[in-house]
Formats: sequence, C-alpha cells, structure tokens
Amino acid sequence: MSQYKRLIIVGAGPAGIGLGILLEKLGFQSYMILEADQIGSSFLNWPKEMKLITPSFTGQGFGALDLNAITPGTSPAYSFRKEHLSGLEYSEYLNLLADHFEVNVEEGHAVLHVEKTNGRFTLETSQGDWTCDALIWATGEFHFPKTDGILGSRYGIPSGFIQSYKELEIGQRYIIGGGESGMDAAYHLATNGSRVTVLLEGHLKDFAADPSRTISPYTFERIQKEVAQGRIQFLEEVKVEEIRLEQDEYSIHLHNGHTLSSQLQPILATGFKSGVEQIQEFFEWKKNGKPKLSEEADESTLIKNLFVAGPSVEHDSAIFCFIYKFRARYAVMIEHLLNKWSIKIDQNVLKDYRENQMIADDLSCCEVDCEC
Repeated sequence: MSQYKRLIIVGAGPAGIGLGILLEKLGFQSYMILEADQIGSSFLNWPKEMKLITPSFTGQGFGALDLNAITPGTSPAYSFRKEHLSGLEYSEYLNLLADHFEVNVEEGHAVLHVEKTNGRFTLETSQGDWTCDALIWATGEFHFPKTDGILGSRYGIPSGFIQSYKELEIGQRYIIGGGESGMDAAYHLATNGSRVTVLLEGHLKDFAADPSRTISPYTFERIQKEVAQGRIQFLEEVKVEEIRLEQDEYSIHLHNGHTLSSQLQPILATGFKSGVEQIQEFFEWKKNGKPKLSEEADESTLIKNLFVAGPSVEHDSAIFCFIYKFRARYAVMIEHLLNKWSIKIDQNVLKDYRENQMIADDLSCCEVDCEC
C-alpha cells in the first residue's frame, strides 16, 4: 500500500533540504523528501580535495547572506570557520540543518519509476510506493556525467568518479573539458606532480561576469601558479572525437586529425546532464539539454504540479546553477503551490527570505553585468 503526502521532493541536497526548511517554517507538514542515498550524498562523493568555489562569508548583519547558505540565519562559514568548504563539510552542514529544523526526509528511497494518473503522481521507490498531488524534482546533476559525442568514452575517467587525486598515478595527464571540474582536476594533479594538458573547445581567455558561463575567479587564480611553472598547459579550440586503448596506451583523437597519447587514462570533465532526465518524458527540452520550465514557478510546461529545483533551472539568460542562485527560487515555487491550494502563508517568513535576497521572482533582474 502506498504512502501519501500532498507534496513530495526527490533529492536531499541543498535544493531539497532548503525547500524542506522553508516548508517547516511555513508550518506545512504534508510533505516528504525522498533521497536515494543519504543527505548531501553528491557532496560526499566529490573528490576529497574538491571544495566549493563560491566563498562562504558571514555577513547577515549587513544584508549579505552567506553565498552557500540554504536558509536565512545560517552560514557554513560560521559553522566551519572556512571560506571554501569540502564536500564532506558541506554535507555535514546540510545534515545539521535537517536535524535542527526537523525536516521530513526518508533516506535510501531511490525513485525507480514515476507516473501520473487522475491528477496524482505515483512514485515507485526501492522502499515502496508513494503518492502525491505535487512533485518537486531536486536531484541535482553530479551523479550524471555527460560523455555524449565521444566514442570510447568508457576509456576515460569521469572527474566525479575520482575519490582522491592523490590516489592517481603521477605522469602526463590529459583532461578533456575546461570547466570548473576540469580546472579543479588540473590544479590538484599538477600540485601532486603530474604534467597536465587541458583540452578546451573554446579559449581560456573567454570570460564573463556571470560565473555560470566561465570558470570562477577562485579557480582561475589557483591554476595560474601551476601554469607559470609549466605544470599545466592548454590546447584550445579542439574537440575530442574518440578515445582508444591500444597496447596499454590511451590515444585521444581530435577533430583536426591530430592524436595525443599517454599511458595514463584521460580524465573526462565534460559536464553533467540534468538529473531531470530520469523523468524526461514529463518535460519539453531545450537544445542545451535543460528542461523547459514556466518562469512563474519552474513548473513543467507539459505536466501540471511538477516542478524542478536546483542547478537544472534556467530561464533565457538567467542560469541558476549555483546554490546562491537556485535558493532564490524556493519561496517562489512554494508560494505559487500553496496559493494554488488556498493555504494561508505566513508573510513574515517570505519577508525574511526576500530581505535575505532569497526570492528572485523578477527574472529581468538576473542578468549579471559589471562595468569594470
């Protein structure tokens, strides 16, 4: 027999726990967060050396909420006295908040199948069935590496599958992809003694004010020393077509006919797919692999009462792939849903979120621009 909650959230990362905390503050109890593994599992699976690129800093008294906080009145910087937390530490922050706010979470409930009939969702999980009237998909992207378009990608190591860079053999390493995960891998491999070549489809000098479109200043600053000392170099405007393993040597075949070879496995840092692809038939899709959502409340354009929270949320030029961005859609989504159900909302809670820049309901204000 299935269990029923009016609202179910899938995923207990920063999006899922952040939504749960808001619901607790509003006094709404008919919800459940279903987590396939444990709270913050994506962060627990990061390479040990990886850290949050957005700096944590406690500045609430001056109207500046910690960039990595998921609810007002909290700060990872305050909790850990660190500016850049490891995945293990950030997972601990999420668990601390889940306990403090008594968030409803069921761990070890992997969602296997979802269907909607007669206006209600049914979720088949590894621990039994659940039904709900509204569903928020908050699974994140880390567990879904993107390797499409590269033949023989099985011969590479997805960056997210590396437990520690110190465990990898030192030597000539090729990294395919120059985003945050690729540059982070390059930095740690170089500091451990490897010679690293990063293969970029674009240019390293490409830069934008919005860190969602380029590598962060934190990452750029770290790799400069290794570049200056010759431990990291870049091949720009190259596209990898195939990886082969021939006589104990890995060969990387480029679109321009050139081939690179190494006895060590190349590392794939080619980005991540949207976690929403697990229920892809419930969405329309953009060419860039992101789901089409309503600007009003991040709702599927095909299925009513199905919402998306987390880094897959995108509206035209507004990209919500950082915690400090997608947390600003929690209250927008929940207010929309509770109003639809004619449930009274404590406006003091929403006021607190707005004063902490945690409500972005005007997407025209989300374009990042800097004069200098």
